[in-house]
Amino acid sequence: MNRPWFRFYDRHVPKSLDYPEIPVYELLDESARRHPDRTLSIFFGKKITYGRMKELTDRFAHSLMSLGAGPGKKVAILLPNSPAFLIAYYGILKTGAAAVPLNPLYTPHELEYHISDSGSEIMITIPMFLEKVLSLPEKTPLRKIIYAYIADFLPFHLGMVQKLREFPAVRKAMKSSRADFYNMSDMLRNPVPSDFKPAKVNPGDMAVMIYSGGTTGIAKGIMLSHYAIVANAHMIKVWGDLNPEERMMAVLPFFHGYGMNVTMNAPILAGMPIIILPRFSARQTAKTIHKYRPTLTSAVPTMLVALSSLDDIDRYDFSSLKAVWVGAAPLTRAIKENFEKKTGGRAVEGYGLTEAVTAIMANPYRGMHKVGSIGLPFPDVDAKIVSIDTGEDLPPGEKGEIVLKTPTVMLGYHNMPEETAETLKDGWLYTGDIGYMDEDGYFYITDRKKDLIIVGGFNVFPREIDELIYRHPKVKEGITVGVPDEFLGERIKVFIVLKEGESATEEEFIEYFRQHLVKYKVPSEVEFRKELPKSAIGKILRRVLREEEIRKRQKKNA
Repeated sequence: MNRPWFRFYDRHVPKSLDYPEIPVYELLDESARRHPDRTLSIFFGKKITYGRMKELTDRFAHSLMSLGAGPGKKVAILLPNSPAFLIAYYGILKTGAAAVPLNPLYTPHELEYHISDSGSEIMITIPMFLEKVLSLPEKTPLRKIIYAYIADFLPFHLGMVQKLREFPAVRKAMKSSRADFYNMSDMLRNPVPSDFKPAKVNPGDMAVMIYSGGTTGIAKGIMLSHYAIVANAHMIKVWGDLNPEERMMAVLPFFHGYGMNVTMNAPILAGMPIIILPRFSARQTAKTIHKYRPTLTSAVPTMLVALSSLDDIDRYDFSSLKAVWVGAAPLTRAIKENFEKKTGGRAVEGYGLTEAVTAIMANPYRGMHKVGSIGLPFPDVDAKIVSIDTGEDLPPGEKGEIVLKTPTVMLGYHNMPEETAETLKDGWLYTGDIGYMDEDGYFYITDRKKDLIIVGGFNVFPREIDELIYRHPKVKEGITVGVPDEFLGERIKVFIVLKEGESATEEEFIEYFRQHLVKYKVPSEVEFRKELPKSAIGKILRRVLREEEIRKRQKKNA
């Protein structure tokens, strides 16, 4: 293949890497052997070293094995970002079982599907979620519940207050449940035999099953091997020049592929400290950056919008940040420029998808950024553009579907052979993302194939209109949606959240769009909202808004 992107690699990035055929838990254990006394996690000021984390994961794995965890089994994780998540994740993998990280915001209905589909018999969670977990029907395979007190991982003065809040939920759950209950802290106190060794696993075996967010339909269980996760961690480490002197802030959820590998596995491979936040809050994130001085972090565009919108942002020192890796949704020029102007940080756009673990392209860490581009393929990642209609390879500048060949590709979708065959063809991963490559090998996404809006036979890519929305000085955030129309097939509607203190009319915005777009691309409707529906990582959910519009139309026609 012609790979023009090699010319623009940073000097420290090779064209190819060697990927060790090891289980994922060796990323932690090897770093612990090299520097046991170095800090791994910082959670509201409380630190855990690499050596201590290895010891805790060994203890947890040994206890989990006694509960039946092992090769061929699945163990669900329903936890916020915390040291407990790291212990659960690496502990599960040391038993030879596969980890099934789940979104803590899932409803009981969603949890029932994921637990049943994955076949998870054991779950690790916190008291706050016990009521939801115990509302699941008895027909699910879940039989054993391990609860972790977040208080046990906080500094003493914070932990005492938190424990008082958590304890009543545990007592209530244990009285009302038929499930077997176990306390993580008790399991971590159990001694480990001197000859204990983690389970031997084949690097090609499934390590993690992550469910897609369901933004384009029913959630799919994406099966990822040990080898793929380890390979991706090495790619990220090299691309971002991760080393023990850097400090990663982890605010993206670990249960998502993006947070799991970019802010957890890759930094642990590099021996870095990780500053952990349980969830995103603009003010808490700004305070954490100011106090703990991370050098790197990852985010989605809506997080940058929220940080930039803080009315007292000048109070916080962002100067430690060398880069904020941005992905999961398009980074518009307006969002990037506003964030960099207000914080001095550098937003580096990249691209990935859970079917390839996570990040597999990005703008160079130190080299040339092209605003609007998702960057260059990582070492050992081949990428090209193919025609949506014919599947033929397309030259630079022409739009088509982005397809990839990478050592990090998924094993497939769980129990979905047809969907797997549609996505993996002749060694290539068909992403469903529409875009193009320029002459330098930088890739650009114009839209999702399934987000394409067809107005009276004309193709409209929502991202073009999204870019215009964010360029408007009154807009905080917004999104474009195609809604059914009897005459045109579809029409265009935009949803907008205004900046605090601003006011506007629908007519004002439609005139704004008329000034910048050809007639068939001009939205026919503008709806103002106080907030927009988002996924757990902050991606605005276009599908949810479209479904709302469909329901409105059905109700009107009933």
